[in-house]
Amino acid sequence: MVIRKFWLKKIESLWRQRSIVWLSGVRRSGKTVISRSVPRAKYFDCELPGTRRLMDEPEKFLNEHSGERVILDEIHRLQNPSELLKIAADYFPKTKILATGSSSLGASTKFKDTLTGRKSDIWLTPLMSEDLRDFKLKDFNRRLLFGGLPPLFLSRKLPERYFQEWVDAYWAKDIAELFRVERRYSFQKFLEMLMLQSGGIFEANKFSGPCGVSHTTIANYLMILEETYALHVSRPFNTNKSTEIVAAPKVYMFDTGFVNYYRGVSKLSSKDLGYLWEHYVLNELHALLQPGKISYWRDKQGHEIDFIIERRGLPPLAIETKWKVRDFDYTNLKVFMRQYPHAQAWVVAKDLVGAVNKKIGDVAVKFVGLDWLKRLEQ
Repeated sequence: MVIRKFWLKKIESLWRQRSIVWLSGVRRSGKTVISRSVPRAKYFDCELPGTRRLMDEPEKFLNEHSGERVILDEIHRLQNPSELLKIAADYFPKTKILATGSSSLGASTKFKDTLTGRKSDIWLTPLMSEDLRDFKLKDFNRRLLFGGLPPLFLSRKLPERYFQEWVDAYWAKDIAELFRVERRYSFQKFLEMLMLQSGGIFEANKFSGPCGVSHTTIANYLMILEETYALHVSRPFNTNKSTEIVAAPKVYMFDTGFVNYYRGVSKLSSKDLGYLWEHYVLNELHALLQPGKISYWRDKQGHEIDFIIERRGLPPLAIETKWKVRDFDYTNLKVFMRQYPHAQAWVVAKDLVGAVNKKIGDVAVKFVGLDWLKRLEQ
C-alpha cells in the first residue's frame, strides 16, 4: 500500500483545528486507501450493513470510541450521517473523525446539516506531484495519458474498459442514488460532450438539444458534476466589464485520463502535451489551494490568461502554463498586466525547476517549475 504523505499530513494538520475532517473526491481517487493509512485509527466501512447497524445509535457508538481516531468511510451510506457527525462535533470534541464521501457535504439530500463551523474539508484530487513521488513512477507522460486515479495510473496498459466501468459506477452510486437523477442517457451524453471540449468555454444552449433536456436540467447536471468533483467551473475574473468577458465560464473535466479516453487518444502526440499540461497544473493548484478561487481572464479582443488566483489581501496572480519555456508567447500577459499593473505573473513550465525572473519590457514575469507552486499551499 502506497502511503500518500501529502494527504496524511493535511489530515493531521486539520485535526489540530477541528475534530471532524471531511475527505471527499471522485470515486476511486484513493479515499479508502488514504483512510486506512491514517495511523492509530479505527476504520469502519459504512457500505457494510453490519457497520451501519453499529451506528444506529450514534451516541452509544461515540461513547464506545470516545477519544479515539475514527474513520467513517463512505459515511453517506448511513441513514442520517449528519446527525452522527453533529453529535460527535458538539459532545465528543476529543474524538477525531475522518469521514469520506464522493461529493461535497451539502450536495446530497442525505445531509440535513452541513456542519458549518464544525468540520474541515479536504478535496482529494487525482494524483498530484507529491503523490507521483510516493508512487515512485517517473514517467510523467504516463500520468497525462492514463490519468490520476490510482487504479488506472498503476495499470500495465491503458485499461480502456475501466473508464466505462467507472462511469457506470459513478452513475449508479453517486448520481442516481444520491441525486435522484433519472435520465441516464441525457446525463451521460452531457458528460461525454463536456469531456470532448474540456478546457473550453461553456455555452449551455449547445447542450440541451443533443442531450434532450431543458436548459434548467443542463444547469442542474452541471451543478451535480461540480459538487461531485467531476469538473471544475472556471469563471471569468474581471473588474472592467466594458472590455472583459464577464459571463462565459470555462469547464475543465476532472482527469486527463478520462479526457483522453473520450477524445480517442491512446498515444500522446506533441500537440496533446500542452493541453494536458494545463489540466495537470490546474489539478496541482486544486490540491494545494483546497480549492481556492481559481478563475481565468479573457478580454473582448480574445487575449486570455489560463488561471487567475485571487488571494485575500494580495494582488491577483496570473498563471500561464507551457510545456516548454521556449514556446511561450508574451502577448496575453502584456495585455493583462497593462490592465492590472499590480498583479503578479507566473509561467509554469514542464521543462523548468525552481524559478527564473525575466522582464519583458516593463512586465516582470516569473518562470517557474511545478515545484514552485508549493509556495501557494494553504
